Amino acid sequence: MVPYLFLAGLQTTVFSALFVFTDRVLYPVYASAPRLAGISVLEDQRVAGAVMWVPGSFVLLATVMVLVVRLLSPRLVRPGAPRSRATAPARTVRGPVDLLRWPLPGALRRIGVRRLLQGALLVLAAVVVLDGFFGPRIAPMNLAGVLPWTYWRAFSVLALLAAGNLFCMTCPFMLPRALGRRLFSASRSWPVALRSKWLAAGLIVLYLWAYEVLAPWDRPAWTAWIIVGYFAGAFAVDAIFKGASFCKYVCPIGQFNFIGSLVSPLEVRAREASVCASCTTHDCIRGRRGARGCELDLFLPAKVGNLDCTFCLDCVRACPHDNVGVLARVPGGELLADAPRASLGRLSGRLDLAALALVIVFGAFANAAGMVAPVARALGGALSYSAALATALVVLPAGLVRMTRWWLGRSPSTRRESRRASNRLALALVPLGMAMWADHLLIHLRGGLWSAVPAAARWAGDLGLAQAVPDWSLSHAMAAGGEGLLSFQILLLDLGLLASLYLGWRVVRPAAARTAHVVAALAPWATAASLLFIAGVWILFQPMEMRGMLAP
Repeated sequence: MVPYLFLAGLQTTVFSALFVFTDRVLYPVYASAPRLAGISVLEDQRVAGAVMWVPGSFVLLATVMVLVVRLLSPRLVRPGAPRSRATAPARTVRGPVDLLRWPLPGALRRIGVRRLLQGALLVLAAVVVLDGFFGPRIAPMNLAGVLPWTYWRAFSVLALLAAGNLFCMTCPFMLPRALGRRLFSASRSWPVALRSKWLAAGLIVLYLWAYEVLAPWDRPAWTAWIIVGYFAGAFAVDAIFKGASFCKYVCPIGQFNFIGSLVSPLEVRAREASVCASCTTHDCIRGRRGARGCELDLFLPAKVGNLDCTFCLDCVRACPHDNVGVLARVPGGELLADAPRASLGRLSGRLDLAALALVIVFGAFANAAGMVAPVARALGGALSYSAALATALVVLPAGLVRMTRWWLGRSPSTRRESRRASNRLALALVPLGMAMWADHLLIHLRGGLWSAVPAAARWAGDLGLAQAVPDWSLSHAMAAGGEGLLSFQILLLDLGLLASLYLGWRVVRPAAARTAHVVAALAPWATAASLLFIAGVWILFQPMEMRGMLAP
């Protein structure tokens, strides 16, 4: 049933898009039919396409979601419990999938393998920096203009959706951080006033503004300086402050990955809770001789989800019972309950986390919209874009939070709960935001799929390592879409919207007595999610500027 409904959703999407965006009447007989409500034939056709698209996709994909959740959450028969005739024979129930039990991914248990991957990316970062400083000033001909902006951004987001926070596991900035700790023996604690996500949220807003106004993607030297600044920041912070303060409170890339990994299907956690309950040394957080514990204060028995987890696997190495793995999970499951969790407390009490999530979600749509031709023509200069971005990243999210709190807390007894629910509802928008990030970056990856080949050939020729003549035609923007890619992108948005609506429903449902109350409570938040979805579909159908590519 799952593949059947999935394929049915694909064909519905294709035909709906055809109805909505075509400029001709597909059924000429309607041209002579009486018009209702004064709308034209084309408007009538587009409304029909929209009705088939959104409610039709919702019916199919909601059913897929229910089936998948049931498959991932099998009912276990208690020993000695009576079974009805319809109950299938008892079978052995296996534990969740553990990536570290597999032969190839299992090599990540060894710190040497992780250091090798980090060293490889460190060498690659050094090559990008040197080419950015000394290579050609034309971005598509320079590795600094191609590798970070076209490839790394897309692959890191796709990795989040497919597995988890793999970039932080192999992050090249880990090595200068370790060097800083070893040389200066960091002993100070991070300032209490900065122990939140507000600084990182501000840095992400700064990045989104600079990306459009200053265009570092078109200036290889600027890209090189950004990477050097990152290395210097990681070194300086961890040379002074203990406890992985750079990763936990400063690094905007890491904070993006923490929020994005809410939708990841894998999680670092304990295999058996009973083993943790009998453990008295707690080496997973304290560490032991030759094995460092978790620097981010994520105590495995109290850890829920992927927030603040860099996938460094230090806890795997430190656990003397071999009880930590990279296990399969239901994406977004950490939002379904509001129990206290290691290092983070209750998610409902973290306005900073909610603000960070909203910046990333609204930033996905703002960043993509800034690259489509109609928006670029309408905004024009830096001042108008800055005002539009401030509205998208600050005014609209703040208005959504205020509206949600007011709507949920109209009675005095529910005002406190409304504040808590609004923070979790902000996090529930992450699936929709990550779907938009993936859709946007897939366009860039498809358009510049082979752009690294001539840039690498030019770099090797400059160093005398090869004599190949770069084929610069590979740096021309390829056709970014195609019906197959567009259908996949819209399907991602469909799934993101459904996942966000489902998580929002689960957040509000415990506090409402009846289903009608849940629907009423979700009204403003669900409306905002639906409007973001519609904006995302509109963006995908617009011509997008393929930045960093050579003109044919």
